[in-house]
Amino acid sequence: MKSSKSFTSLLNLFKNKKAEIGIIGMGYVGLPLAIAYADKGFKVLGIDIDNKKVEKINKSISYINHISSKKLKNLVNSKHLKATSNFNEVSNLDAIILCLPTPLNKYREPDLSFIKNTLHSIKPFLKRGQVLSLESTTYPGTTKEEILPFIRSCGFNIGEDFFLIYSPEREDPGNKDFHTCNIPKVLGGITSNCNEIGISLYKPVISEIVEVKDTSTAEMTKLLENIHRAVNIGLMNELKPLADKMGIDLYEVIRAASTKPFGFVAYYPGPGLGGHCIPIDPFYLTWKAREYGMHTRFIELAGEINSAMPHYVVSQTSNALNKRGKPLKDSKILILGISYKKNIDDLRESPSLVIIDLLNNKGAKVDYCDPYFEDLPKTRKFQFNLKRIDLSEENLKQADAVIVSTDHDLFDYALIKRFSKLIIDTRGRFKPENNIIRG
Repeated sequence: MKSSKSFTSLLNLFKNKKAEIGIIGMGYVGLPLAIAYADKGFKVLGIDIDNKKVEKINKSISYINHISSKKLKNLVNSKHLKATSNFNEVSNLDAIILCLPTPLNKYREPDLSFIKNTLHSIKPFLKRGQVLSLESTTYPGTTKEEILPFIRSCGFNIGEDFFLIYSPEREDPGNKDFHTCNIPKVLGGITSNCNEIGISLYKPVISEIVEVKDTSTAEMTKLLENIHRAVNIGLMNELKPLADKMGIDLYEVIRAASTKPFGFVAYYPGPGLGGHCIPIDPFYLTWKAREYGMHTRFIELAGEINSAMPHYVVSQTSNALNKRGKPLKDSKILILGISYKKNIDDLRESPSLVIIDLLNNKGAKVDYCDPYFEDLPKTRKFQFNLKRIDLSEENLKQADAVIVSTDHDLFDYALIKRFSKLIIDTRGRFKPENNIIRG
């Protein structure tokens, strides 16, 4: 495709770090990305409808555990980073990156309302010479079928005076080895010019760009990554009850199998899947597949197995209490860890919340301890009125059962083992013993 004035101008802005970058959605993806650009010398505008987040960013107060307030302060003070809830500032931007939630509705169908509402909010402020990048996980075809017609309706020529790409986020909160800048980034554009603009947008902050054919390929790539994990974790979760029945320690089996230097990748069972990606993303493809008259039975089966794990944990807890002559009803249960994985402050789709809900419904008296949550925040699905209790000898002794639901490294496992009457271990932190049950 022939180069245009808008194309050349935008390339130069990114190359010389003169481009103004706008990131809409200041969550676990958007804020780290904003920091990455600001750290490289770009002027970055974070946009979010949550005024509390906007205020905290502008006051240099981090609301994500692994991001330091000191880091924010340096970038805010240097005027490389600021936040707003006003979409009219989009008119000043050269790049607009959407890092928005894409949940499922109650029928397990994609909910693109956050993306669509944002597009309508920024429509009056879009202009020629901008690039729009979608990072939200979604089904193959979203960019072409939903966003492309919208941009064209604004009167722009895609690939000539406006550029559209899809580049899925690859964040892993709490991972000390991998972060925004050193995780290879997949990118697909609507046209070859869009691809080139996309590469110039991300190249200054990302160590490796993986260019693919088009936006649908990039969208499918993101889904494959998470489907791969969901299916393999589902296999381990299916094997877990069987191994328990057979008196086999599945964690020891996995560790032994991991010594094979080829052909085996270790995945571990747990109390269920959490986070925004793995419990949700596979069902985007399941939904889209029906459009083509196909059924993704393998994916759906893995989803059923993983969704059933909180019920298995509660069943194991009930059975272990019954063997000790105590019903689950009115028993004191202490949940250790409520985030969806260890060492982070993220509750999204956490199986711990499902476990608490199931226990409440069965009449148990539930407390929790998690170093990252003083109060149990309300979510779309659950509104518990619980405050954190200390991990102490007294509280462990008072509990009829302790469920290790999220194995934070900050927990004192020697203390837990010494003073707990009964431990339901869903993460393999302990070897099975008389008072330690694999949940």
